[in-house]
Amino acid sequence: MTITMDASGRLVVPKSVRDAAGFPVGAPLDVRFRDGRIEIEPPPVQVSIERRGHVFVALAGPRQPPLTGEAVADTLGRIRAERG
Repeated sequence: MTITMDASGRLVVPKSVRDAAGFPVGAPLDVRFRDGRIEIEPPPVQVSIERRGHVFVALAGPRQPPLTGEAVADTLGRIRAERG
């Protein structure tokens, strides 16, 4: 797929690519140039670990969208596919 940069340096990432990457509208993205490539990815999620009783719980940092069942199922599917 080929896209064109406008005079202001903006690129439009096609919807099919945004959907495949899981980038929701308005999502912050990290952009960098490395080894001759432009890389775009979501910033790492800040997580803290808190002890609650006898278990440890991972807590997402501020402004994190709620994790959906669909996102969990998709992630599990991708991990299982990678592991064979």
